[in-house]
Amino acid sequence: MLRPSKFLFIGLILGSCVPDGFVFEGLNTTYPALEYPADNPENPAAATLGERLFFDPILSLDSSISCGSCHKPELGFATNDRVTPGVDGVLGKRNSPSLINVGFQPYFMREGGVPSLEMQALVPLGDPTEMAHNVVDAVRRLNRNTSYRNEFLTVYGDTVSPYLFVRALANFERTLVDFDAPFDHFIQGDAAALSSEAIKGGKLFYGKAACVQCHSGVLLTDYGFANNGTAIVDSSDYGRELLTNESGDRYVFKTPSLRSVQATAPYMHDGSIATLSDVVEQYNAGGVNHGFTDSRIEPLDLSVAEKEQLVAFLESL
Repeated sequence: MLRPSKFLFIGLILGSCVPDGFVFEGLNTTYPALEYPADNPENPAAATLGERLFFDPILSLDSSISCGSCHKPELGFATNDRVTPGVDGVLGKRNSPSLINVGFQPYFMREGGVPSLEMQALVPLGDPTEMAHNVVDAVRRLNRNTSYRNEFLTVYGDTVSPYLFVRALANFERTLVDFDAPFDHFIQGDAAALSSEAIKGGKLFYGKAACVQCHSGVLLTDYGFANNGTAIVDSSDYGRELLTNESGDRYVFKTPSLRSVQATAPYMHDGSIATLSDVVEQYNAGGVNHGFTDSRIEPLDLSVAEKEQLVAFLESL
């Protein structure tokens, strides 16, 4: 069993038994099993410790911001800032993604260059536009805190170390599982879970609008990489090319999940689009006219009513 989080109702289902008539054509309704790594097994006490660390500003250089400053439970573990300020108000280049179902991701960061949640925890800690700290000094600070030192001793039988610190955080983040949206209830057989407008929007999502090309399965992403036609506001953020050094990866970013998308505005990797209606409008237009747009992005010719229906479906996710 997964550890129930006090922030989210856990609705994890292994496999699927869906009545006829409640499946959108093209949707794989299989719910995945969450896997913990061998060196960081499921541990409710470790998750509780990780939750404390997640919301404690003690980790940032000046103790001013926490992980939870950029990943707020009430906003789908994202933020409503275009770019969230870090220590001393310094701004980075990218919008904070939702952490809902983050434990299912195969790799992390917008370029996909971090292979585990444990390693990912080190990135915002050391980023000068975020916590501007380093793990060695952060661990020293935690060990000087009697409460944290004692809690690590209780949970792990040892004082704070970088190895244990990142594992506690990752253990908590793997509890952020939510498959309890109206979308889930509908595909599991509750006909009343979606409005008629949302159902029409779902048919567009899996049909005419072809959103399922990238946002597939119950996780609502294929975790692939693409340029979705968003305007290039900051030409110095080369996206996946920063990782691969391949010119074909310029301005390409990881496809995000659409879980809790109604709560995570603004949108796109740079937070440049304010509303879901604006997102749908951009896709309907075939993206912004530049040479980096994925070939799958093309004008959709959706009517005003169809665009509203698609938004209604997105809001059910």
